[in-house]
Amino acid sequence: MTSTLENEFEPATENAALVDLLLRRIDAEGAITFHDYMETVLYHPQHGYYTTREPMGRQGDYLTSPEVDPIFGSLIAKQLEQLWELMDRPACFDVVEQGAGSGLLARHILRRTRRRAPDFADALSYRIVDVSASLKRRQAETLAEYEVEWCDNLPEKIEGCLLSNELLDSFPVHRIAHQDGKLLEIMVTREDGRFEEVTGAPSARIAEYFADLGFWPGDGCVAEVNLQAIDWMASAAQALERGFVLTFDYGYPAEELYSPWRRDGTLLCFYRHNPSSDPYARVGKQDITAHVDFTTLMRTGESHGLETAGFTTQSRFLATLGIGAGVDSVAKESPEELEEYYARRRAVQELIEPGGLGRIRVLAQCRGAETLSLTGFADEDDS
Repeated sequence: MTSTLENEFEPATENAALVDLLLRRIDAEGAITFHDYMETVLYHPQHGYYTTREPMGRQGDYLTSPEVDPIFGSLIAKQLEQLWELMDRPACFDVVEQGAGSGLLARHILRRTRRRAPDFADALSYRIVDVSASLKRRQAETLAEYEVEWCDNLPEKIEGCLLSNELLDSFPVHRIAHQDGKLLEIMVTREDGRFEEVTGAPSARIAEYFADLGFWPGDGCVAEVNLQAIDWMASAAQALERGFVLTFDYGYPAEELYSPWRRDGTLLCFYRHNPSSDPYARVGKQDITAHVDFTTLMRTGESHGLETAGFTTQSRFLATLGIGAGVDSVAKESPEELEEYYARRRAVQELIEPGGLGRIRVLAQCRGAETLSLTGFADEDDS
């Protein structure tokens, strides 16, 4: 497969230094994998998207659940408190959040815990894992009144919960195509001042990935493979000595993710909340994301000693934890505050909307703890 994309480099809309860096690499090495292209665009330490932009929030390029309303973090805090209870209330309960964004989720968790669960607050040790210096600075400002520790990598030993929200779908992905009975990997090269896609043989690891699943995407389909998410889950399982891994992300079970009707995969770009399917436009100035294969995440965790404790949608997770009651309490406690009541209702609807944030999947995995009664997963039969 060869396709030339109409994306002449426009100085007003491209990160010129990043484009030049990519073109020089292609000239020196030849075609690079889409994974390497995406990794450079998003994570280059000087010129990458996450280094040079403020991506999250209503003024950024996309919105995550913590930016919608504090009730999201408050309900996660409620679930974390139950996890602590299920572990017999240890004197130290780690919450390790990787990819904490603006720090709002951590702030809402810590605020709710301090106000409503003082015993849990005394046991709670909150750590953030992030590699972005600019995001760490923003997180530190957001969390100035709370005791939080920052680290560059996962701790070697976690007893409590490893938490992530929309982390794995931001990892660089490989793109593959199934054509005429062959599995091909999409590569990125250049031609006449444009990025161009060509195909080549996939790596042995990509072939093994689909061999483990037992099927390929449909003939004629393009799809994404997130090998980095698999490596992350393996590392998470190794770090978790006792407790839970709680993962919020866009994704599907593998059979749905690679269904024959999904012809173009799930890759999407976001610029000022406008979606696009062209990853070669606005280089370094738009987000690039792809959905996660939850089947492989579960299998990876299980192969490293974790038990799958729950899998549901964010909509069901929040509803089961009582998001509706949180709205009703505003009306009961402050009936004169109708504006606040309707604002909270709009926020709740945004968080549970099945076509939006509500379709995020929530996966709970555990080691060495009770799993039969996780509150947020009590109604997961048809998730």
